[in-house]
Amino acid sequence: MHKILFVCHGNICRSPMAEFVMKDLVHQAKMGDQFVIDSAAATSDAVGQGMDPRTKRELTKQGVPFTNHFARQMTKADYQNYDYLICMDEENFMDMNQITGGDPEQKEYKLLHFVDSFQDIDDPWYTNDFDTAFKQIKRGCEGLFAKLTK
Repeated sequence: MHKILFVCHGNICRSPMAEFVMKDLVHQAKMGDQFVIDSAAATSDAVGQGMDPRTKRELTKQGVPFTNHFARQMTKADYQNYDYLICMDEENFMDMNQITGGDPEQKEYKLLHFVDSFQDIDDPWYTNDFDTAFKQIKRGCEGLFAKLTK
């Protein structure tokens, strides 16, 4: 069983996008019983809010199914509950590491690490570029999925 938590600033754009992209990849491979996939925020800014409408539009445009999603903040307990805690940018990484109190088991990564990149996925809430964010997230999720299913 692979347990994955995607993390971004507010859990309304990038991390739920990654959650649903990854769930779709797993579903298409008929491996749903082998994965637990969720997402959370590195901050409390948007806790309780629904997914950004622009994220929903992008997922719909790309043919990725999604369900209702409400932002929650990552907790220290998430470190024990998940095998991979995967964030979108360097700021998320620092916030995530602060919440967990360190990463002794080497579970924390930036998503594009799985495609051999140190690049951040810019927050489309600020850039309004949901298309680029989707492409980067899909590429990262495909890399992660390939690593976990070797």
